[in-house]
Amino acid sequence: MGRKRKNRTHLKGKNASEQTAADGVPKSFIIKHGHVGPSLAQLVRDLRKVMEPNTASRLRERNRNKLKDYLTMAPALQVTHLLAFTLTPIAPSLRIVKLTAGPTLSFRVERYSLMKDILNTSRRTRSIGMEYLTPPLLVLASFPQPGPDTPPHLSLLMKSFQTLFPPLSPKTITLSSARRVVLIHYNADRGTVDFRHYIITVKPYGVSKRVRRVLEGAIGKKTTDAHQSGFLDLGNEKDVADFLLRRRGEPGPDGDGGYESAASTASSVAGDDGDAVSLADDYVGRNNKKGQKRAVRLDEVGPRMELRLVKITEGVPGKEGAVIYHEFVKKSKKESAALKAAHEAKEKLRKERREEQERNVRRKKQGAAGKGVGAEESDADEVSDEGEDFDEDEPHWDEEEEISEGEDSADEAPSDAESSADEAERPPPKKKVRIKGKR
Repeated sequence: MGRKRKNRTHLKGKNASEQTAADGVPKSFIIKHGHVGPSLAQLVRDLRKVMEPNTASRLRERNRNKLKDYLTMAPALQVTHLLAFTLTPIAPSLRIVKLTAGPTLSFRVERYSLMKDILNTSRRTRSIGMEYLTPPLLVLASFPQPGPDTPPHLSLLMKSFQTLFPPLSPKTITLSSARRVVLIHYNADRGTVDFRHYIITVKPYGVSKRVRRVLEGAIGKKTTDAHQSGFLDLGNEKDVADFLLRRRGEPGPDGDGGYESAASTASSVAGDDGDAVSLADDYVGRNNKKGQKRAVRLDEVGPRMELRLVKITEGVPGKEGAVIYHEFVKKSKKESAALKAAHEAKEKLRKERREEQERNVRRKKQGAAGKGVGAEESDADEVSDEGEDFDEDEPHWDEEEEISEGEDSADEAPSDAESSADEAERPPPKKKVRIKGKR
């Protein structure tokens, strides 16, 4: 029997090429740093859900872990961004770090809502499942166009959010992979950035809601509740037209009200013809085939965040450089030049110390190697000297010398007599006397 080869974890052929091509996709760590409450910890888990599948969804932080540990470990795992939440006395804060050279963007979280809060307030409850197998599409709204009058920090802010998500290529993207949208909206009046997360849903165009319920009822979720099951409850209706054509809140044909036309229901559901789109390819869902008209809707699933940019610095935490932008602290040109000169001097001193440390390490290694060679040579000399002494002291055997057997027996006889006399002179060993005590 040959050895069974495990192929599941070995990428071959097309999968291997896709994995190699996907090496440039941004990957992220989303962590909480320090002691935070349960709400902020849940926000971290929700944001990991948004950034799937290119994030560490099951990353477990420990209290003894420091921010430096993640910065050291991230490059080995090809992680390009680090998002760290922490709790300050004023408000929660978020830092977005571009690895490995920076910059670092610091935000204040003004307000936020969790996924469960959004789903509880929504009338349409969405099941969280297959939509998270592909990365979301990024939409940047209300950001000013780059130009001479545009503040430089806004261009850097927009570029930082763009690098968080994979680049969008209309030529290579498949329509079925566009399942979610992340909206980054800049509010110029408040000076904040709004974060929203939506799921893309496609509905039939030109069909009223009640007709759509009849068409889609067979694929509904079957539960014990009649309102949520896959079957329609028409027990209170005399005719199917009462359910399909009657306006909401109006009585049936026996009353004063009447039926509504199909055109009015279609316009109320899907809007004008300009709102409909023709599918360029097959899309997920029932009867969503290429070339058919469909109405596209975005359902928000959360989380929501309102972020205020506080500071942008060069480098990463622990090796921070000059401050590029600060919301509350403004520096004059003279002060900025002085800070820049001080930073350059500090960086120069750091490089000199690093070079000196490397030189010391090389010198110590060379000294240790020289000592090792000298010790080996001295050991070899000692071994050769001992061999020469041993050869001089060793007696040489003379092959011509003869020994008679009588001489050996004569020499051995007195030795045997002497040993027997010594044994006779030895006194016998004394016995120890035990005295028993009185009881």
